Amino acid sequence: MTIAGIPIVTLLLVLLAGVGTGFVGYATGAASLVSYPALLAIGVPPVLANTTNTVGMLGTDAGGILSARSELSGHAPRVAAYALIGVVGGAAGALLLTELPPSVFEYLAPPLILFSAITIVVRPGKRIADDGSPAPGRDDIRHDSWWMWLGVSFACVYNGYFGAGAGTLTIAVLGLGRVGRFHEINALKTVIGFGSNVTAAVLFIVRGSVNWPYALALGAGCFIGGAMAPPVTRRIPAVAMRAVTMVAGVILAVVLGWNTYR
Repeated sequence: MTIAGIPIVTLLLVLLAGVGTGFVGYATGAASLVSYPALLAIGVPPVLANTTNTVGMLGTDAGGILSARSELSGHAPRVAAYALIGVVGGAAGALLLTELPPSVFEYLAPPLILFSAITIVVRPGKRIADDGSPAPGRDDIRHDSWWMWLGVSFACVYNGYFGAGAGTLTIAVLGLGRVGRFHEINALKTVIGFGSNVTAAVLFIVRGSVNWPYALALGAGCFIGGAMAPPVTRRIPAVAMRAVTMVAGVILAVVLGWNTYR
């Protein structure tokens, strides 16, 4: 039995991959460890897999945001400001995808993701208050450094263009900016990713560069996985979450580096 010419079993596998993508994407920012290889494995061409993955990833963001309201409490100004940056950056990145060869960011991605993953654990400067006490300037966006705005903007452009590891990069930037506890940073990363994914997805849809059966199956699974992640991850110590995020980022950097440089 098929739907739109695609076997139901294949769509179910994409749905399951989406659940894993949603959970891993929210928890570590390395969703591409699951979704992108899954689409390639079932025969979707690389560029189409990239655009379809972007549309499907909206499910991760939506599910994660709905379940992470407590983590986002107290960050309303940042949520609004960085979501807007995400919208503009995602559009810019998607436009770059139509003008530049994918190799431009593909060659930069592995070392950038590796550096970001290590930074998440090393965290130069003061430590973020993972014990529940507010970090300096937690509720005041005016305390955010200029380089943090620049770093988030770059991550959003990168997310709209290529995407793999953008969540890891965003977590690293927000972590260095000490805007809150790790679980709050993780939730804010999801808001930023949602903003950039929305505009990138719209541009890809307008251009007709989306495999809809796979995108819908992936998106449904991502929504489930993304909604499951916050209640689970908030029970895990921040130090463990940092370690898991670093490991996932290193694995993603190695996989991308192998595929790019070999």
